[in-house]
Amino acid sequence: MINVGGLGMNFLVLYSTIEGQTRKIAEAVASHLETQGHMVMLTDANQVGFADPGTSDGAILCAPVHIGRYPSPFVHYVHDWGTVLNDMPSAFISVSLSIASADEEEKTEARDYPVRLADETGWKPRFVLHCAGALKYTEYDFFKRWMLKRIASAEGGPIDTKHDHELTNWTEIKRFVDDILRALVKERNLAGE
Repeated sequence: MINVGGLGMNFLVLYSTIEGQTRKIAEAVASHLETQGHMVMLTDANQVGFADPGTSDGAILCAPVHIGRYPSPFVHYVHDWGTVLNDMPSAFISVSLSIASADEEEKTEARDYPVRLADETGWKPRFVLHCAGALKYTEYDFFKRWMLKRIASAEGGPIDTKHDHELTNWTEIKRFVDDILRALVKERNLAGE
C-alpha cells in the first residue's frame, strides 16, 4: 500500500469517453486508488463538466483521442480549470489506438496530442501516460469496422472483426498510479509533512 503522509488523500478522477474504454480505464484508476486507502470522486466530463478539482488533493484525468482530438467537453473542462489543475498534483492518461501502432510516426503523433492540449488549454500535468484503447469491432457499423480493420492491418494491429480487441495495458496503468503516489509521498516527506 502506498499511503501518502500516513493519511489517505482525496482524488478527482475525471474522464471523457466515446466508446466506453476510457471510462473503464478511469474506473480501474479509481479502484486502484481506493485499494491504496484513498478517497475518489469519479466524474464523467461529458455529463458533469464542472467538478471543482480544487476540492481534491490530486487529479487524474483520462480522455480518448478520436479523429485527432480529445472530446470537446473534456477540452472545455481542462481549459476552464487549467490554472487550478496546474497548482495541484495532476496527471493525464491519453488514450489512443495510435500508441499501439507498429508505425513510429503514428506513435509520435499520439505522443504529441497531450502537448497540443497543453498548448490549447495551458494545463501542464506533472505525469502523462500514453495508453492504448480498444478495437470494438463487434460494436461498429459496417463502414467503421471496415475502415478500422484497414488501419489496423496497415499498422500491424488485430484484424479479426468477429472479436473485440482490448489493447489497454492494465499493469501499466496500476504502475502509473503507483508512481504518482510514490512521487507524492516523496514530496510530502521533503516538505516535512
